[in-house]
Order: sequence, then structure tokens, then C-alpha cells
Amino acid sequence: MTNDYSDFLPQLRASTEQLLKRLDSFAQAQVLAIGDLTLDEFLTGQVERISREAPVLILRYENTQQVPGGGANAVYNLAKLGGKVKVAGLVGKDDQGKALCGIFEAAGIDTGGILIDSQRPTVTKTRISGHARQSVTQQIVRVDRKSDELPDLDLQLQLADYIRQQIPRVDAVVCSDYGDGVLTNLAIESAVVPGKTIVDAQTNLQRYSGAMLFTPNLPEAEQAVGYAIKNPQTLMQAGRDLLNLTQAQKILITRGEEGMTLFERANGEEIKNSPPPTSICEKGEFAIQSWDIPPFNKTDVFDVTGAGDTVVAAMTLALCVGASGWEAAVLGNLAASIVVRQFGTATTTVEEMKEALLSLMNLE
Repeated sequence: MTNDYSDFLPQLRASTEQLLKRLDSFAQAQVLAIGDLTLDEFLTGQVERISREAPVLILRYENTQQVPGGGANAVYNLAKLGGKVKVAGLVGKDDQGKALCGIFEAAGIDTGGILIDSQRPTVTKTRISGHARQSVTQQIVRVDRKSDELPDLDLQLQLADYIRQQIPRVDAVVCSDYGDGVLTNLAIESAVVPGKTIVDAQTNLQRYSGAMLFTPNLPEAEQAVGYAIKNPQTLMQAGRDLLNLTQAQKILITRGEEGMTLFERANGEEIKNSPPPTSICEKGEFAIQSWDIPPFNKTDVFDVTGAGDTVVAAMTLALCVGASGWEAAVLGNLAASIVVRQFGTATTTVEEMKEALLSLMNLE
């Protein structure tokens, strides 16, 4: 795929009115988000001198910022984009867990599905950064708090039971799997519902077989299929292999500065509210159609941390309100193009997305 907008912009212009309507409807969406809930801490100070005790910097403490990270970032993005969100997951019996729940509650997120795990800490990533006078702040070290043990079986059963209770009450289920133990087999069995479940998992995608949509990035997709994706042919083959592996309806591969590619099973009918596909492949057990979506922002990328969570959140809400896979992918791409302009895990809003969409109309 090239980054030539000449073919894509007319499609975007033709769909702008409909995309704006989708954005206006985000507040109607009800979502259950299940994930590895992480607290990201950013501790900042000014460098005073080198310690006499060891060859290390001494920082004069300035401030600490706490924001949702990992699967919690996906939850927070859903809420900031206007969705009605219930969250299911685990936190420790510690100050970090209280802080994360407080952030969620302030954002209007239903935290009734967050269980306290007294045996494991809240997953916390503390980034310590320093700066000299009149210089930029740079990260010095990161300290992680987490456990490699799975939750107790009783907690796993409680979580799975909560998920089963909530599924009939929501439009979509998001599984944000960072490998920290919340999404056990019991949770996954409860969470995967055909036509309703969206999965963002770093590894072992086949565990979620039967979900509606998977959103791997390029390295995750390559790991899942077992070969390098280096040209249009291997990209199309990877789309087919991932659809086979997961038994999904849709696969979105996010490809960094190359944009993203959406794959859908073709049933012989034209998909409404979508332009003609970039490619169609009828070889194999089922036909595939795919759409290439170019990057909407390549020049102002400061930090891609959490951008995948933003893509998942925007796509989920769009699908909840009737968007096609292509429309949802475009809105996911648009949301990500905004958050990568900011440092650290970040979110965007419907109003910012509307403004960004309209500004794209001025590109030639």
C-alpha cells in the first residue's frame, strides 16, 4: 500500500456526513470492557547533582501523574469518546488500585465489575523522568509492579459470572489482553460472543476463536501467522490465515506509518456504507475483501503508546451504532492520529475527531 491519498480522499469526502453522524451516536453505545487494568505513573523531578553514594542522579521531586494504562487505557478511551462503559477486571488491595478506580468513577465508568485481588498488586508502571534547568524531560528508569501468578480460582469464577450477567445488557464486549492474568480461559469462555466481541490481544489469538473482530498490530500479526508480512501478497495471505485462525468476521492489521488494512469475509453481497474494496481474493475456503486505509498523521507523531487502545475504542463504538467495518476502521484511524500527537497514554474526544475529520477534507 502506498501513502497516496488521491484515491482515498474522494471516498472519505463521500462518507464524511455519515461518519459525522456515527460520531454523534457514540453516546448511545453500551460496552463491557474486560482487561488487564494497569496504572501508569509518571514521576518527574529536576536533576540536582550526582549522588555521593553511587553514580546515580539525584532528582528534586516535582510531581506525579497517574493515568490508566494497559487494558485500563482502552476502558478510559471508550468513556472519553462518550460510550456508556462497564469495566471488568482486577486490582490489588493497594493505593494504586484505589487511584485507578477513582479515575474510572470520575469518568462515569461503572466499576461494579472490578474485583479486589488481595494476593496480587495492581499492575503499575512507574516511569521516573528528570530534566536539567531549561532542558527537555527524559525518562531515566521504569519500575514495574505486577505478579506472574494467576488469580485465585474463586476470583476467576466471580469475574466470569459477572461477564455472563452483563453481556445481554451491552452492545459490544471488548477484551484488552496484555497478558497480566485477568483474561483466563474462564473469562474468555464467558466473553466471546459471535457478532459482539472485539479482541485486542498481544498473543494467542486463537484463544478467542469466534470473536467478531481482532485488531493486531503488524508484529502481533506476524507472530500469529508465523511469517513476515512484507508485500501485498503476504499481507493478503496473513489476512486469510488470521481469519482462519480466529474464525472471526473481521481482522484489522494496524501497520504504523503504512496505515491499516481491514479484512472481511465476503458473502457475495456488497457491504453497505463502504467503498469498493482495495483487493478481493476468492482463492481458498472463503472469499476475502480488504480495504487499505492510509495513515492520517505521519508528521506529528510524538508517542504511539496506547494508540492501539484508541483504535479499538473508536472502532467498537462505531460498530455499536451501525457503522460498517470500513467506517469503523476509518474512525479508529482518525482517533489514533490525534493521540499520537501527545506524550504518554492519551485519549481523544468526539469533538476533536470531528475537527480532525473536517480538516482532512482540505488535503489535496
